[in-house]
Amino acid sequence: MEDCVFCKIIKGEIPSNKVYEDEEILAFKDINPAAPIHILVIPKKHIASLVDMKEGDEILISKIYTVINKIAQDIGIDKKGFRVIVNCGEDGGQEVAHLHFHLLAGKKLGEKIV
Repeated sequence: MEDCVFCKIIKGEIPSNKVYEDEEILAFKDINPAAPIHILVIPKKHIASLVDMKEGDEILISKIYTVINKIAQDIGIDKKGFRVIVNCGEDGGQEVAHLHFHLLAGKKLGEKIV
């Protein structure tokens, strides 16, 4: 998508602080962190939201969770814990229309999400 900020980050048109990258997935630090550790994990394929997934995209989503686990291990948050959030649509709090997973950690996050 031409006007998608995450697609521009993937193309290198907008700089990011990369944590992980392969041919299908990019992970980078959120510029407005909601926790001491706040990483966004995104597919390089433009998928607007969870409801826009097509047949076959579940393989990519499964890989994203594998990457999240790898990142958690690499930065040492796998033992104490972390939270993964996917917002879907306006009422769900999705601000960028490109599927993304928030990896939050670095403090006790509590039981409630809101």
